[in-house]
Amino acid sequence: MALASVMAGARRRAVRDGDRQVDTAHLLHSLLEQEPPVRSVFDGGPQVARLLGYLVQRSIGYGLQWQGTVEDSGAVPLVAAAKETVLSPAAAGAMEAASDRATLRGQAQAEGVDLLAALAADAECRAVEVLRRAGVDVDALLVRIESECETGRESGW
Repeated sequence: MALASVMAGARRRAVRDGDRQVDTAHLLHSLLEQEPPVRSVFDGGPQVARLLGYLVQRSIGYGLQWQGTVEDSGAVPLVAAAKETVLSPAAAGAMEAASDRATLRGQAQAEGVDLLAALAADAECRAVEVLRRAGVDVDALLVRIESECETGRESGW
């Protein structure tokens, strides 16, 4: 899968943070670090820097309220606790939605922008909370993503 490195980065971050689940904020952090096309849909470097600043603070302040809790935006049913780090229900739903977006484009694999769109579309997920706290207009972000996807389709991407 094209997002395997993003997933691996998110899983490492979750383990390092002491979280039992990879949540949507872990996915967003990994996307911002590893996917230049994802960074390009934001309003320039300062906005990406602000987002990364919030995400880095997760284990030392911001986001501490999430420790030991399950991220459940209602995207998929909750599953029993696992002994290893697994996707939160909201993160699993975002990965599935990203795959669905790729399929609609006629692509076999989802890309980072597909996952960003799926995260941004779930108003109740932690990634959207981070986006909003960093001053990102999530609705405008979704419009930019769709615009870039349309431009990409027209140029054969």
